[in-house]
Amino acid sequence: MLDRLPEYIEPLQLADKRGALRGHIPLSGMDRLADVLCNDAGYVEVSLFFGRQGRLATIDGQIKSVLALECQNCLNPVEWVVDSEIRLGIVASINEADRLPKNYEPLLVNGEGKVLLKDIIEDELLLVLPDFPKHQHDCFTQNSYVSPKASLSDQQSVNANPFSILAKLKNIGDL
Repeated sequence: MLDRLPEYIEPLQLADKRGALRGHIPLSGMDRLADVLCNDAGYVEVSLFFGRQGRLATIDGQIKSVLALECQNCLNPVEWVVDSEIRLGIVASINEADRLPKNYEPLLVNGEGKVLLKDIIEDELLLVLPDFPKHQHDCFTQNSYVSPKASLSDQQSVNANPFSILAKLKNIGDL
């Protein structure tokens, strides 16, 4: 088992050797994930175990991280805790991917057999992210801010009521 993760791995060889990888990958190196993060400080804790189930080479493991996403309500950062299990079946073609057991996702390996480990982890993180991250609490009531222009326009709309003249005439008629 390694504490320092390699940049490239050969999943089929690791599966034959029943290998294991443990370590950290910095979030700053994940380009596709950077688009949805407020900041890329931190890391992903990775634990991967390679093995075989019959002829099927597999990767089982877990990733953990805390990501700073942008709340879609208030646009402030929200911490999103990721604790996700990985279950991948290593395949060489789409036909093999179709025959995988239902609890495994395919990892397509090219002819060389080398895969960028960071890409596997980044794909898994992107899959577990929410479509619309939000705070657990109601962030509008805690951060409710009414601009002075908004309150001024509300007063103007009350004064600009076209029926206000009728209301005044009605009050005059009651005298």
